[in-house]
Amino acid sequence: MQHDPGFEALVNEVRPLIKEYTIEDVVAKFKKNDKFVFIDVREDNEWQSARIPKAIHLGRGVIERDIAATIANKNTEIVLYCGGGFRSALAAYNLQKMGYTNVSSMDGGFRGWKERNLPIES
Repeated sequence: MQHDPGFEALVNEVRPLIKEYTIEDVVAKFKKNDKFVFIDVREDNEWQSARIPKAIHLGRGVIERDIAATIANKNTEIVLYCGGGFRSALAAYNLQKMGYTNVSSMDGGFRGWKERNLPIES
């Protein structure tokens, strides 16, 4: 997907400040039964269409408002994903600014997951 250059510049500005996992890293975390909260930050209609199993949904537009009600412990490991890894990178950055200490973004997002023929729920 072609993004606005200003949006890409913003994401590229925060990427060095956050932790990013590859899709393979996240698959390995699931296989090892690592304890983490997997959050889909895509829009409601994207979530309703299809999602990655074991994910919960807190859309990008509300995650900063609603995260404390969902995850009160700011040391909980959180892995975020979106369509390609851009929105989740911005959300990870904001959650860090809010005091969450173990948050990351899955680079490649839902599209990369789907391209690898990994499990998807409808």
